[in-house]
Amino acid sequence: MKTDFIYLASASPRRSALLEQIGVAHRVLPADISEAREPDEPSERYVMRLAEQKAAAVWKRTRGEQSRPVLAADTTVVLDERVLGKPRDVADALEMLADLSGRSHRVLTGVALRHMGGLTSVLSVSEVRFRPTSEAERRAYCATGEPLDKAGGYGIQGYGAVFVERIKGSFSAVVGLPLRETAALLAQVREPRWLFETGAGA
Repeated sequence: MKTDFIYLASASPRRSALLEQIGVAHRVLPADISEAREPDEPSERYVMRLAEQKAAAVWKRTRGEQSRPVLAADTTVVLDERVLGKPRDVADALEMLADLSGRSHRVLTGVALRHMGGLTSVLSVSEVRFRPTSEAERRAYCATGEPLDKAGGYGIQGYGAVFVERIKGSFSAVVGLPLRETAALLAQVREPRWLFETGAGA
């Protein structure tokens, strides 16, 4: 069944923009859940659990009203099995950026869709390599304010792109939402609508 819109269980303007990019009408309704990592929880399970819990929480809030599909996602940066979340402050961001300098890391993004048929989810894994960076570069980057609300302390879609030497995987996943995998999930509720209106993917 085609929908007029879906709910996006995220306050991230980047995820909203990515959905707009592929023509998915949506309304933002952030989930209010704890994002604490459980002791010894594998990083892959961590991002998947958060994405699924976000989708379930917003579904519970909205089901009595409209029963519309709910899409949620969670992204984290993993360096040597150490999860790098959003920096606590500038000092934390500088430390993260120094650790990433000249090295490769993984970006994990879990995506979950809750709809009348149940809950489905998918994990996207990308590898990003930073070129060597200097302390002066890292301080200048932190002065822009960009690193403070980004997992791993950088935004590949912003100033942080100058540090990225190469990427293996999904660029949109590193931004926050893997579009190929997301579209595959949304196909369950016949979104993006233009794919089905033209007969593609039917």
